[in-house]
Amino acid sequence: MTTRDDESRRIARAVLPEGLRRETLAVRTALAPSQHGENSEALFLSSAFVQPDAATMARRFAESEDFTYARTSNPTVRSFEARLAAMEGAEAAIATSTGMSAILLLGMGLLKAGDHVICSRSVFGSTINLFAKEFAKFGVRTTFVSQTDLGAWRAALDPATRLLFAETPTNPLTEVCDIRALAEIAHDAGAMLVVDNTFCSPALQRPIEHGADIVMHAATKYLDGQGRVMGGALAGPAKVIKDVMGPVMRTAGMVLAPFNAWVLLKGMETLDIRMRAQSANTLQVAQWLEQQADVERVYYPGLASHPQHALAMRQQSGLGGALLSFDVRGASPEAARANAFRVLDSTRVLSVATNLGDTKSIITHPATTSHGRLTEDQRRASGIGQGLVRLAVGLEHPLDVIDDLQRGLSTLTS
Repeated sequence: MTTRDDESRRIARAVLPEGLRRETLAVRTALAPSQHGENSEALFLSSAFVQPDAATMARRFAESEDFTYARTSNPTVRSFEARLAAMEGAEAAIATSTGMSAILLLGMGLLKAGDHVICSRSVFGSTINLFAKEFAKFGVRTTFVSQTDLGAWRAALDPATRLLFAETPTNPLTEVCDIRALAEIAHDAGAMLVVDNTFCSPALQRPIEHGADIVMHAATKYLDGQGRVMGGALAGPAKVIKDVMGPVMRTAGMVLAPFNAWVLLKGMETLDIRMRAQSANTLQVAQWLEQQADVERVYYPGLASHPQHALAMRQQSGLGGALLSFDVRGASPEAARANAFRVLDSTRVLSVATNLGDTKSIITHPATTSHGRLTEDQRRASGIGQGLVRLAVGLEHPLDVIDDLQRGLSTLTS
């Protein structure tokens, strides 16, 4: 028989002391365990939850706080949301099926016809398309500006500006924005700043501490960390996340699957040590690439040569992250593309794929994959050339990654 003292001890495991550090929050934040006392968070694969009586069911459906139907809430998903909010220093978080659906939820919750968004032109290609094409269908205007030009952000403001959206570092050129400065620009104009924190994760960077209003994640990447499931999330003030995004989520239904939430919970437990190890590996690879005659430029915030290196070190816990890109030489765009393909095709260890954030290093050609649906003008404005190669460094020995890159670079022609 379970006593009241037993119940108190069980619930106390989910009521954590104040002031815990990020690494501890990543392991311990979750809902209280069930009556069985499981130490690993349980996976609740149920689309519906039985109610004790009709009156309780009516109250719970009206309040949307307790568990009723999986499109509204699920205990495993709720644990993921609580853990992410704790790690980001946010009041609340809401989980979505993918990173792109998180941005869709953001737009559906905060924007209406006639509103204006300012977005970095260096963000992920699908993000550009979502703002430029899909939101435009519903009367939302978007102005794309240089990620690092604060004057351009200010100049783009107009009375209808509601959101500033930045990704830092950007994919794939690793441009870093000054979060605090953008927050001041947004707030002075009565707008909100949204920061895509996918590539640093809260292990390295917490945008809310620098003034951002909402943090967005493609949880598919580093929060999972092993390339297993899709997921996304928004974190921020409870009045926005719960009161605005919650009703939209319940109607539109871009929910995170419980199994995916459970996998993400497990991934987040090792997030800090993975990000530190992968950042160290990436720095070693980036330093080697800078010395190669066939590489024209390396894009990595951890390098002293990066234009925003000092800013990145302040915002990103002194680490550059696990994503880099580099331009291979070529006498023409066609030659550069052929050389980039040659580098990818010569690898024997690296995975040729479009994901990132995995423990396995992944190499790709952005101009034909992540940014392949953009026009050539859009790619040119974003700095995405045909010779650009993106590398998400994993947990292999960095010298094996370097050897694999050397196999490709040694085959290049003019």
